[in-house]
Amino acid sequence: MTYFNHLPFARPGWEIAQGAGPVLATAVHAGHLTDPDLEDRFQLSSEGRRREEDPMTGIWASVGDHSFRCFVSRFQVDLNRAREKAVYMTPDDAWGLDVWADPPDERRKEAILKEWDAYYALMAKWIEHLIAQHGTVVLLDIHSYNHRRDGAFSAPGPQEDNPDIDLGVTTTDHARFGRLVDIIEEEVGREEAAGRKLDVRRNVRYPDGGHWPEWVYANYGENVATVTLEYKKFYMDEWTGAAFLPVVEDLRQGLTRAVTSLKRELSR
Repeated sequence: MTYFNHLPFARPGWEIAQGAGPVLATAVHAGHLTDPDLEDRFQLSSEGRRREEDPMTGIWASVGDHSFRCFVSRFQVDLNRAREKAVYMTPDDAWGLDVWADPPDERRKEAILKEWDAYYALMAKWIEHLIAQHGTVVLLDIHSYNHRRDGAFSAPGPQEDNPDIDLGVTTTDHARFGRLVDIIEEEVGREEAAGRKLDVRRNVRYPDGGHWPEWVYANYGENVATVTLEYKKFYMDEWTGAAFLPVVEDLRQGLTRAVTSLKRELSR
């Protein structure tokens, strides 16, 4: 990393990698770490929190020319929520889950939110720098989702509602960047994983997107093609946390090929 050495935004729970090229990949829910003073205040177990995080997404983010990986749990601060909702305070903020036995007070909450502030300050600088360099930038916002909500031994949710990869493209200017979206869809779907062809569709699971891609679109939508990739957790056991590493690698290769094709298209 070179460009950000002099900037005061980097945090201990982040990994920032800068290369050369127009593709930035982020994994804002990859982490599981929490501050030591908060650990005993959680009502929700470590396993319960991990189930709602996005394991392995940091591996896929590494395929970008530039990447950001957050190792801090979304249950401490959610970088994909608006600031006022970035610290889950009630079950309504966290899918009905009872997160805290002893919630942080306002002073501690504001201290936690400094990480949120630093993230968006960093990204404003980073994206503006990439636009100045390349004109058009692609943001890959990488996540994963659960599909066996009924228990450890439950059947997967129906395939029609749970594509293997769901591309969230509500925060993309399709008139300008439609071809880039097509390339991602074609390339990630070309790779087989778990011994089968992948089901890749658009805007199935989360048609409204999250705050992070919405913020990018609102501020840089003319220059940044933002695509959210939601990987169904068929690459792991979402209840035990065990990853199926050959499948993780298959998915990484598919995304690597997509990045190569995106860069070829943008260089024309």
